[in-house]
Amino acid sequence: MNRSAPLRAFLIDDEPLALNRLARLLAATGRVEIVGRATDPAQGLAAVAASAVDVLFLDIHMPGLSGFQIVERVPPGPDVVFVTAHDEHAVRAFEVNAIDYLLKPVERARLDKALDRVATRRSGSAADDVRATLGRLAEHLRATSFLEHFAARTRDRVQLIPAAEVTHVLAKDRATYAVTASAQHMLDQTLAELERRLDPARFLRIHRAILVNLAWVGELRADPDGHLAVRLKDAARTELPVSRDRVRAMKERLGL
Repeated sequence: MNRSAPLRAFLIDDEPLALNRLARLLAATGRVEIVGRATDPAQGLAAVAASAVDVLFLDIHMPGLSGFQIVERVPPGPDVVFVTAHDEHAVRAFEVNAIDYLLKPVERARLDKALDRVATRRSGSAADDVRATLGRLAEHLRATSFLEHFAARTRDRVQLIPAAEVTHVLAKDRATYAVTASAQHMLDQTLAELERRLDPARFLRIHRAILVNLAWVGELRADPDGHLAVRLKDAARTELPVSRDRVRAMKERLGL
Protein backbone atom coordinates (compact mmCIF):
# COMPACT_ATOMS: atom_id res chain seq x y z
CA MET A 1 0.00 0.00 0.00
CA ASN A 2 1.25 3.47 -0.87
CA ARG A 3 1.85 5.68 2.11
CA SER A 4 -0.33 8.33 0.42
CA ALA A 5 -3.31 6.03 0.92
CA PRO A 6 -3.99 6.09 4.67
CA LEU A 7 -4.81 2.91 6.52
CA ARG A 8 -8.38 2.84 7.80
CA ALA A 9 -8.09 2.09 11.52
CA PHE A 10 -10.59 1.24 14.24
CA LEU A 11 -9.59 1.38 17.92
CA ILE A 12 -11.11 -0.60 20.82
CA ASP A 13 -9.92 -0.12 24.42
CA ASP A 14 -12.04 0.09 27.55
CA GLU A 15 -9.71 2.73 29.05
CA PRO A 16 -10.58 6.14 27.54
CA LEU A 17 -7.19 7.66 28.36
CA ALA A 18 -5.33 4.85 26.61
CA LEU A 19 -7.72 5.06 23.66
CA ASN A 20 -7.22 8.81 23.27
CA ARG A 21 -3.45 8.52 23.56
CA LEU A 22 -3.28 5.86 20.86
CA ALA A 23 -5.53 7.95 18.62
CA ARG A 24 -3.18 10.93 19.02
CA LEU A 25 -0.13 8.81 18.23
CA LEU A 26 -1.77 7.36 15.13
CA ALA A 27 -2.94 10.77 13.92
CA ALA A 28 0.58 12.14 14.36
CA THR A 29 1.98 9.54 11.95
CA GLY A 30 -0.05 10.96 9.07
CA ARG A 31 -0.50 7.41 7.82
CA VAL A 32 -3.83 6.50 9.35
CA GLU A 33 -7.46 7.52 9.03
CA ILE A 34 -9.29 6.65 12.25
CA VAL A 35 -12.72 5.53 11.09
CA GLY A 36 -14.01 4.70 14.56
CA ARG A 37 -13.22 3.98 18.18
CA ALA A 38 -15.02 2.32 21.07
CA THR A 39 -14.60 1.75 24.79
CA ASP A 40 -17.33 -0.91 24.81
CA PRO A 41 -15.98 -4.07 23.11
CA ALA A 42 -19.39 -5.36 22.00
CA GLN A 43 -20.28 -2.02 20.41
CA GLY A 44 -16.84 -1.87 18.83
CA LEU A 45 -17.25 -5.34 17.32
CA ALA A 46 -20.58 -4.37 15.78
CA ALA A 47 -19.12 -1.16 14.37
CA VAL A 48 -16.11 -2.92 12.86
CA ALA A 49 -18.38 -5.49 11.22
CA ALA A 50 -20.30 -2.66 9.54
CA SER A 51 -17.27 -0.59 8.48
CA ALA A 52 -14.49 -0.73 5.92
CA VAL A 53 -11.49 -1.26 8.20
CA ASP A 54 -7.89 -2.09 7.27
CA VAL A 55 -6.48 -2.48 10.77
CA LEU A 56 -8.02 -3.03 14.18
CA PHE A 57 -6.06 -1.82 17.21
CA LEU A 58 -7.36 -3.87 20.09
CA ASP A 59 -6.85 -4.11 23.85
CA ILE A 60 -6.95 -7.61 25.39
CA HIS A 61 -8.28 -7.21 28.95
CA MET A 62 -11.77 -5.71 28.65
CA PRO A 63 -15.09 -6.34 30.39
CA GLY A 64 -17.69 -8.31 28.48
CA LEU A 65 -15.52 -9.42 25.55
CA SER A 66 -11.77 -9.91 25.64
CA GLY A 67 -9.62 -8.92 22.70
CA PHE A 68 -9.21 -12.58 21.78
CA GLN A 69 -12.97 -13.09 21.74
CA ILE A 70 -13.37 -10.10 19.44
CA VAL A 71 -10.80 -11.51 17.00
CA GLU A 72 -12.71 -14.80 16.95
CA ARG A 73 -15.93 -12.99 16.01
CA VAL A 74 -14.84 -10.14 13.76
CA PRO A 75 -15.53 -10.73 10.04
CA PRO A 76 -12.50 -11.43 7.81
CA GLY A 77 -10.80 -8.31 6.50
CA PRO A 78 -8.99 -6.13 9.01
CA ASP A 79 -5.53 -6.94 10.25
CA VAL A 80 -5.24 -6.98 14.04
CA VAL A 81 -2.68 -5.22 16.23
CA PHE A 82 -3.03 -5.91 19.94
CA VAL A 83 -2.22 -3.04 22.30
CA THR A 84 -1.92 -4.09 25.93
CA ALA A 85 0.15 -3.84 29.08
CA HIS A 86 0.44 -7.62 29.47
CA ASP A 87 3.16 -9.33 27.47
CA GLU A 88 2.27 -12.80 28.80
CA HIS A 89 -0.38 -12.92 26.05
CA ALA A 90 2.06 -12.29 23.22
CA VAL A 91 2.36 -15.85 21.94
CA ARG A 92 -1.40 -16.36 21.92
CA ALA A 93 -1.77 -13.06 20.03
CA PHE A 94 0.10 -14.57 17.12
CA GLU A 95 -1.76 -17.85 17.44
CA VAL A 96 -4.93 -15.94 16.54
CA ASN A 97 -3.11 -14.32 13.60
CA ALA A 98 -2.54 -10.87 15.00
CA ILE A 99 -0.10 -9.05 12.75
CA ASP A 100 1.64 -7.29 15.63
CA TYR A 101 1.65 -6.72 19.36
CA LEU A 102 2.31 -3.39 21.09
CA LEU A 103 3.01 -2.93 24.78
CA LYS A 104 1.63 0.04 26.66
CA PRO A 105 2.76 2.75 26.89
CA VAL A 106 3.13 2.60 23.10
CA GLU A 107 6.27 4.19 21.67
CA ARG A 108 6.11 6.11 18.39
CA ALA A 109 8.98 4.22 16.78
CA ARG A 110 7.39 0.87 17.63
CA LEU A 111 4.03 2.06 16.32
CA ASP A 112 5.63 3.01 13.00
CA LYS A 113 7.02 -0.51 12.67
CA ALA A 114 3.57 -1.95 13.27
CA LEU A 115 2.11 0.29 10.57
CA ASP A 116 4.88 -0.81 8.20
CA ARG A 117 3.93 -4.41 8.78
CA VAL A 118 0.23 -3.73 8.19
CA ALA A 119 0.97 -1.80 4.99
CA THR A 120 3.28 -4.54 3.73
CA ARG A 121 0.75 -7.26 4.48
CA ARG A 122 -2.05 -5.41 2.74
CA SER A 123 -0.01 -4.47 -0.32
CA GLY A 124 1.00 -8.09 -0.84
CA SER A 125 4.50 -6.88 -1.72
CA ALA A 126 6.08 -9.25 0.78
CA ALA A 127 4.87 -12.18 2.81
CA ASP A 128 4.82 -11.50 6.53
CA ASP A 129 6.54 -14.41 8.26
CA VAL A 130 4.36 -14.79 11.32
CA ARG A 131 6.12 -17.99 12.37
CA ALA A 132 9.50 -16.26 12.44
CA THR A 133 8.03 -13.36 14.39
CA LEU A 134 6.44 -15.76 16.85
CA GLY A 135 9.75 -17.51 17.32
CA ARG A 136 11.56 -14.26 18.08
CA LEU A 137 8.84 -13.18 20.44
CA ALA A 138 8.79 -16.48 22.30
CA GLU A 139 12.56 -16.25 22.70
CA HIS A 140 12.18 -12.75 24.11
CA LEU A 141 9.56 -13.90 26.60
CA ARG A 142 11.74 -16.77 27.79
CA ALA A 143 14.56 -14.29 28.37
CA THR A 144 12.40 -11.76 30.16
CA SER A 145 13.38 -11.26 33.77
CA PHE A 146 10.79 -9.94 36.17
CA LEU A 147 11.43 -7.76 39.19
CA GLU A 148 12.39 -9.74 42.26
CA HIS A 149 12.83 -6.65 44.45
CA PHE A 150 11.26 -3.22 44.77
CA ALA A 151 13.67 -0.31 45.21
CA ALA A 152 12.49 2.29 47.73
CA ARG A 153 14.64 5.40 47.92
CA THR A 154 15.15 7.45 51.03
CA ARG A 155 17.37 10.48 51.46
CA ASP A 156 20.58 8.53 52.02
CA ARG A 157 19.93 4.95 50.91
CA VAL A 158 18.02 2.58 48.68
CA GLN A 159 16.05 -0.15 50.43
CA LEU A 160 15.37 -3.38 48.52
CA ILE A 161 12.06 -5.05 49.38
CA PRO A 162 11.62 -8.65 48.13
CA ALA A 163 8.64 -8.90 45.80
CA ALA A 164 7.36 -11.90 47.76
CA GLU A 165 6.94 -9.69 50.84
CA VAL A 166 4.87 -7.06 49.03
CA THR A 167 1.15 -7.66 49.56
CA HIS A 168 0.10 -5.06 47.01
CA VAL A 169 1.24 -2.00 45.10
CA LEU A 170 -0.83 1.12 45.53
CA ALA A 171 -1.06 4.40 43.61
CA LYS A 172 -2.32 7.31 45.68
CA ASP A 173 -1.71 11.05 46.03
CA ARG A 174 0.38 11.06 42.83
CA ALA A 175 2.82 8.51 44.27
CA THR A 176 3.28 4.74 44.15
CA TYR A 177 3.82 2.55 47.19
CA ALA A 178 4.91 -1.04 47.74
CA VAL A 179 2.93 -2.25 50.74
CA THR A 180 4.17 -5.02 53.00
CA ALA A 181 2.54 -6.53 56.07
CA SER A 182 4.21 -3.89 58.23
CA ALA A 183 4.98 -0.79 56.14
CA GLN A 184 4.51 1.27 52.99
CA HIS A 185 7.52 2.10 50.82
CA MET A 186 7.44 4.93 48.27
CA LEU A 187 8.70 3.94 44.82
CA ASP A 188 10.03 5.89 41.85
CA GLN A 189 8.10 3.95 39.19
CA THR A 190 4.49 4.43 38.16
CA LEU A 191 1.95 1.66 38.61
CA ALA A 192 1.85 1.10 34.84
CA GLU A 193 5.64 0.72 34.67
CA LEU A 194 5.64 -1.76 37.52
CA GLU A 195 2.80 -3.76 35.98
CA ARG A 196 4.96 -4.31 32.91
CA ARG A 197 7.99 -5.41 34.95
CA LEU A 198 6.30 -7.66 37.49
CA ASP A 199 5.58 -11.33 36.89
CA PRO A 200 1.92 -11.42 35.74
CA ALA A 201 1.59 -14.88 37.29
CA ARG A 202 2.20 -13.26 40.70
CA PHE A 203 0.83 -9.71 40.47
CA LEU A 204 -2.58 -8.81 39.05
CA ARG A 205 -4.19 -5.43 38.45
CA ILE A 206 -7.51 -5.47 40.32
CA HIS A 207 -8.16 -1.73 40.28
CA ARG A 208 -6.82 1.22 38.35
CA ALA A 209 -4.77 2.06 41.46
CA ILE A 210 -3.93 -1.40 42.81
CA LEU A 211 -1.74 -4.37 41.87
CA VAL A 212 -2.20 -7.29 44.25
CA ASN A 213 0.22 -10.10 45.04
CA LEU A 214 -1.96 -13.17 44.47
CA ALA A 215 0.02 -15.17 47.02
CA TRP A 216 -1.34 -12.83 49.72
CA VAL A 217 -5.00 -13.14 48.72
CA GLY A 218 -6.86 -15.01 51.43
CA GLU A 219 -10.47 -14.68 50.33
CA LEU A 220 -12.96 -12.76 48.19
CA ARG A 221 -15.86 -10.90 49.73
CA ALA A 222 -18.94 -9.40 48.10
CA ASP A 223 -20.95 -6.67 49.83
CA PRO A 224 -24.79 -6.42 49.58
CA ASP A 225 -24.45 -4.15 46.54
CA GLY A 226 -22.42 -6.74 44.70
CA HIS A 227 -19.06 -4.95 44.95
CA LEU A 228 -16.17 -7.40 45.24
CA ALA A 229 -13.13 -7.03 47.50
CA VAL A 230 -10.14 -9.21 48.22
CA ARG A 231 -9.08 -9.81 51.81
CA LEU A 232 -5.37 -10.31 52.34
CA LYS A 233 -3.60 -12.76 54.62
CA ASP A 234 -1.77 -10.03 56.53
CA ALA A 235 -2.42 -9.49 60.24
CA ALA A 236 -4.67 -6.51 59.53
CA ARG A 237 -6.84 -8.58 57.13
CA THR A 238 -6.56 -5.72 54.65
CA GLU A 239 -9.41 -5.44 52.15
CA LEU A 240 -8.81 -4.12 48.64
CA PRO A 241 -11.59 -3.22 46.18
CA VAL A 242 -11.86 -5.00 42.85
CA SER A 243 -13.09 -2.84 39.98
CA ARG A 244 -16.13 -4.24 38.19
CA ASP A 245 -14.18 -4.47 34.94
CA ARG A 246 -11.45 -6.51 36.70
CA VAL A 247 -13.70 -9.05 38.43
CA ARG A 248 -13.70 -11.52 35.57
CA ALA A 249 -9.90 -11.52 35.23
CA MET A 250 -9.57 -11.89 38.99
CA LYS A 251 -11.87 -14.89 39.14
CA GLU A 252 -10.21 -16.51 36.13
CA ARG A 253 -6.79 -16.10 37.70
CA LEU A 254 -8.00 -17.71 40.93
CA GLY A 255 -9.72 -20.51 39.05
CA LEU A 256 -13.25 -19.48 40.09
